[in-house]
Amino acid sequence: MSEYPSPIRLHKQLDAIWRTPPGLARLSSVNHTILGKRFMVLALVFFAIGGLLSMLIRAQLATPNSAFLGPEIYNQVFTMHGTVMMFLFAIPMFEGFAIYMLPKLLGARDLAFPRLTAYGFWCYLFGGSILIVAMLVGLAPNGGWFMYTPLSSRPYTPGINADVWLLGITFVEISAVTAAVELFVTILKMRAPGMALHRMPLFAWYMLVTAGMMIIGFPPLILGSILLELERAFDLPFFDPTRGGDPLLWQHLFWLFGHPEVYIIFLPAAGALSTIIPVFAQRPILGYRAIIAAIVAMAFLSFGLWVHHMFTVGIPHLALAFFSAASALVAIPTAVQIFAWIGTLASGRPRWDIPMLYIAGFFIVFVIGGLTGVMLAMVPFNTQAHDSYFVVAHLHYVLVGGFVFPMLAAIYHWLPHVSGRQSLYRLSVPAFWLILIGFNLTFFLMHLTGLMGMPRRISTYPSNWGWDWLNLLSSVGSFVLTIGFALVLADLVLQFRFGARFRRDPWQAGTLEWATATPPPTYNFASLPRIETRADQLHPGEIGPMLAGGGGYLGFARNGAQETLAVDIATGAVEHLIALPRRSYLPLWTAMATASFFLALLFKLYWLAPLGALATIALFLVWPVGLGAKVDRGPVDIGRGEAVPHDVEVPGNVTILANRTALVMDGTLFASLLFGGLFLLVVAPNWQRVGPLDLPIWLGILAALASGAGAGCTYVAGRVNRFGGSAYLLLLAAAIAQAMATILFVALMIAIPEPTAHAQRAVVFTGLGYAALHCALAALLASHGLWRMIMGYVSARRQTGLVLAWLWNGYALGVAILVLGLAWLLGNSGAGA
Repeated sequence: MSEYPSPIRLHKQLDAIWRTPPGLARLSSVNHTILGKRFMVLALVFFAIGGLLSMLIRAQLATPNSAFLGPEIYNQVFTMHGTVMMFLFAIPMFEGFAIYMLPKLLGARDLAFPRLTAYGFWCYLFGGSILIVAMLVGLAPNGGWFMYTPLSSRPYTPGINADVWLLGITFVEISAVTAAVELFVTILKMRAPGMALHRMPLFAWYMLVTAGMMIIGFPPLILGSILLELERAFDLPFFDPTRGGDPLLWQHLFWLFGHPEVYIIFLPAAGALSTIIPVFAQRPILGYRAIIAAIVAMAFLSFGLWVHHMFTVGIPHLALAFFSAASALVAIPTAVQIFAWIGTLASGRPRWDIPMLYIAGFFIVFVIGGLTGVMLAMVPFNTQAHDSYFVVAHLHYVLVGGFVFPMLAAIYHWLPHVSGRQSLYRLSVPAFWLILIGFNLTFFLMHLTGLMGMPRRISTYPSNWGWDWLNLLSSVGSFVLTIGFALVLADLVLQFRFGARFRRDPWQAGTLEWATATPPPTYNFASLPRIETRADQLHPGEIGPMLAGGGGYLGFARNGAQETLAVDIATGAVEHLIALPRRSYLPLWTAMATASFFLALLFKLYWLAPLGALATIALFLVWPVGLGAKVDRGPVDIGRGEAVPHDVEVPGNVTILANRTALVMDGTLFASLLFGGLFLLVVAPNWQRVGPLDLPIWLGILAALASGAGAGCTYVAGRVNRFGGSAYLLLLAAAIAQAMATILFVALMIAIPEPTAHAQRAVVFTGLGYAALHCALAALLASHGLWRMIMGYVSARRQTGLVLAWLWNGYALGVAILVLGLAWLLGNSGAGA
């Protein structure tokens, strides 16, 4: 491979391998550039819907005693506004941007799991559509975007409105967690050769921490949604205080997700700022390592703040002091980043352009939001301002200042990369001023109405409280703000249509994405670069032509394979070659099967739901067919005189790392379930007289032994296979043992008398169900490993299937032991009381 084709010929060869044909074949696309743009466009559509709903809210509140919207419609509108903006716009928008941009920033050709990215997009589309269609037919959720219990429980919301939220949001969250795993693994393993962790661009650091936060932060919300839907559908009383539940459990689970989510939304935007500001300051960013430390500190602290949303619910004073101090402490890593950005601008030679206008707007708006956040972190003030419009104002200053303004700066900065056209600024400046003035007119006045006592979530108010003129001005400001966003949309359309074409790097930036042609080719880089310095201080104008000519790694097309490289996590040394899967309709079909499962639950067709679940699992099992290798190939040429093995022949490949990451996420969900059971035991009322739960001890012992046998067999199978022995019988035994454990756990569930009678029984019932599900998954993974071995995809060097079987079987064993311990603890909690 020492002779490289001409750049044009190389482009044609690679494009033939990587491109997605037009027409219906676009539905089969798994290319990250296409999917990233789809995510962003769909997020902007939802943003427009959320903006329209906000206009309805402000029209209703513009005057006192308004009859524009009735209370029921208003509740649906404000619930959907918050839901759309938080779940359907903010998170998917930055996911789409990261999906589009990260491989280009990191010097890779695609993400680690292109089909998983496509599946996540379809789940996002279908889940969001459920919510929007429900709103159009008058069945939207109406209990607030936070869905507090008991208001959202069945006695108070008997229709399917709350079910729409619980099932629709859980469906959308599948997209979020798959993206988190995808981005986390890609950043760690699929950087350009030589790009060690200490050389990564800051945006990659921000997204790495954000993905880690999503892996830990999203499972509590998913668990809470599952528990509440189980209560609504099957009357399991997790949140019913008359039967041992507690409505506060929902708040804990929701805000365990909800407060880190604020930083999950802010950090990608901050990453964009850390990338854009050095470009316009015309100097490297100050405090590179300090910013990384601040990001990690912010992520760590964000998980210790959730109770500051619950200061008024009656928690102990010591807890109030702890969470108040932690809430104030998080301002420090935020300030580190802000001072680094200001210092970069002050020590550079800033040039003003439209992105810099929005960055200036960010500083103004976000700092105000941060200051009011410190105010709300203080318990005495929070007690006075809680549930008032002061909190609404603070929320919007933080989220709009911390996400929307940086997002607009990022759009104007990277739009030339997407469109291949330079910007025209006919409408950009007036649009910015309309947005800045309209936003502050709308939301700054809400601080005043909140301090004057106006509660949030009300659909109307009397005319004698002095709120009239402030609300009218807020509503006028919201229309000004909307006009500004409309001008931005028109401006973007004009730039796509009339902007002048160019080749690369119009801003003289220092990051790798500008080394691609613009718009980027389907494969990003004709050859992959080697990075010897920090990856935000490069010269894309010089690197780009060299890579286009095949001067880097993999500067050739080989056997029609979509090839890219994986590196060592810490050092960035080239580790192995990855052949990515080609385009496929499987992600679409799998998402449709998943949608059938959720729709069956929504419409109470519970007999149909298992069929949808089985169809989803069956389709997932089809995904690996044809992937992998049936022979040991050894090291293969990657150019530049180097050779590395294929990913299937190394123990630390991306598939194994992704499964380890998924197990961490799954374990977080399980830990949330354990937390919920212990919380109810310690805090919830009506546990004093609950009787002991007499379960057959022998069934539990047999279940644990069976699961342990399955885990042991998969571990030994890996060892035997590594030394050339036969592991067929061991994997078969593991599958049978875990299947037996599944049956025994189901038998224990059946043995629980009246799970609906008390939360004690409901939690044990759910925990046993979780154990049964994971023993079944362990049996499935053992069977899959056996099938891969029979088909010839497993050898002493190609052990991925066996490693996955061991990981999931070992996890199932841990779950079995902990669930039985929880069952024993809760089952004996009321004995003798």
